Amino acid sequence: MSLPGLDPEDLTARARIRDAALRHFGEHGFDRATIRGIAETAGVSSGLVRHHFGAKEALRDACDAYLAKVLNGINDDVRADSAPGSVNYVGVAGAAFGPYQRYVARALVEGRAAPLFDKLAELGAQWLAEADRKRSDPPEVSPAQRATVSAAMALSIAVMHEHVSRGLGVDVFSPQGEDVLARVLLDLYSHPLLSPEEAAAIRSRLPGGNPVLGEGIDD
Repeated sequence: MSLPGLDPEDLTARARIRDAALRHFGEHGFDRATIRGIAETAGVSSGLVRHHFGAKEALRDACDAYLAKVLNGINDDVRADSAPGSVNYVGVAGAAFGPYQRYVARALVEGRAAPLFDKLAELGAQWLAEADRKRSDPPEVSPAQRATVSAAMALSIAVMHEHVSRGLGVDVFSPQGEDVLARVLLDLYSHPLLSPEEAAAIRSRLPGGNPVLGEGIDD
């Protein structure tokens, strides 16, 4: 059975194999997963898997690239439904959940899924750059840096979903749980814990009075 969310035109043998790999990697992890096991899950021969992808590493890369493509598609949908310049990072980050939750969680714990993480950070930086135009206080750190941390925070739910589900009292990956999570995130994002003045006062007490900024800071 295919995972929900696959493109209608993507119902090919190659897509079925990738679909099966997403499930197999999620259940067994990359190191324990085998071409034979993925082939059995997909209902094809090991030879066909190797024909389309070659080594297991290439199949994992195809899975990561596909999820990055999914993120792009959801980002486009969110932008189409949102007012210009509005930030809807919740909607974009939600693509990491749903049918891909186990793969994402496994890959993140194993230090993989770089394309997925980088794409989420890239899209988040675009949202933040637009939101910065409305800020009364110029940010001291770049959109790329803030989006990187935001992506880590969003994706951490995939890794710690059992703890988050226990705290929320509902499976965070169920439709009800996704609704609760979205409402919690929207409340957190719309009601910051610190005012700009309070943040400035704390920042002034940091070593040197300002954070150390790395490469990629906007001038």
